[in-house]
Amino acid sequence: MSTGSVADVQLVIITGMSGAGKTVAMQSFEDLGFFCVDNLPPTLLPKFLVLMKESGSKMNRVALVMDLRGREFFDHLVKALDDLSETTWISPQILYLDADDAALVRRYKETRRSHPLAPSGLPLKGIEQERELLEELKGRAQLIYNTSELKPRELREKIIGEFSADNQSVFTVNVLSFGFKHGLPIDADLVFDVRFLPNPHYIENLRPLTGKDHEVSNYVFKWNDTHKFLEKVTDLLQFMLPHYKREGKRQLVIAIGCTGGQHRSVALAEHLSKHFAKDFQTVVNHRDIEKRKDRAHA
Repeated sequence: MSTGSVADVQLVIITGMSGAGKTVAMQSFEDLGFFCVDNLPPTLLPKFLVLMKESGSKMNRVALVMDLRGREFFDHLVKALDDLSETTWISPQILYLDADDAALVRRYKETRRSHPLAPSGLPLKGIEQERELLEELKGRAQLIYNTSELKPRELREKIIGEFSADNQSVFTVNVLSFGFKHGLPIDADLVFDVRFLPNPHYIENLRPLTGKDHEVSNYVFKWNDTHKFLEKVTDLLQFMLPHYKREGKRQLVIAIGCTGGQHRSVALAEHLSKHFAKDFQTVVNHRDIEKRKDRAHA
């Protein structure tokens, strides 16, 4: 009987806030060829692992959704995960789906559904209780996706990009620019604050441009402080990235933040992405570059 190995047996536990997109996630895993089970009670997880082991290669890519629809069993999940960590033939991952309170309330209103923890009360009350209940589980998650501004198609693409069999051995450095006034990116592994650098926003002809424009980039990079910052950051990352890759991490999100996410962070994210492209697969994203309604501190 073949039991597989850590290298070829995948188990993804999909959990998180109700209304954050677990149904879309499960459908995405099904499209990737995973054997999927929706709403598996945690008390049945040990028996399910036996089934996986006995099936050999027939169940070597499995995704399980565990959420508050089985809340009477949910207290057992932490213990089940502890037991699972002692299993040598499989290495589990937890994918935690989150969303801001406002986004969750809006989704409940649009679907006219009640929250499972507040079936006859306000959705926000149930959301607050659920956050408290899931706090420890969120801390155990290897991947956290905030779906507040993700359309179902975008969440699907994110999951397929992360879990596609073709990408399992690839280590990707994702460099993300953002604006602090729009909030910290929840999925960032490392965050660097560049608000100490001179701000192009206060140069009238640069204000409507972004860090992708040469005029803004030239302004950001003309300062000695910029070059000192890049020297220190690249030296740190050149040390850290190979260790993250060796540890088995498939993606590292490096977030560069300025005030509005328009100028300084964009220019530096572009630079860092190109710098590390020679050694790693890199992707650059600019989360807030289109948010130009309030240009007070770009």
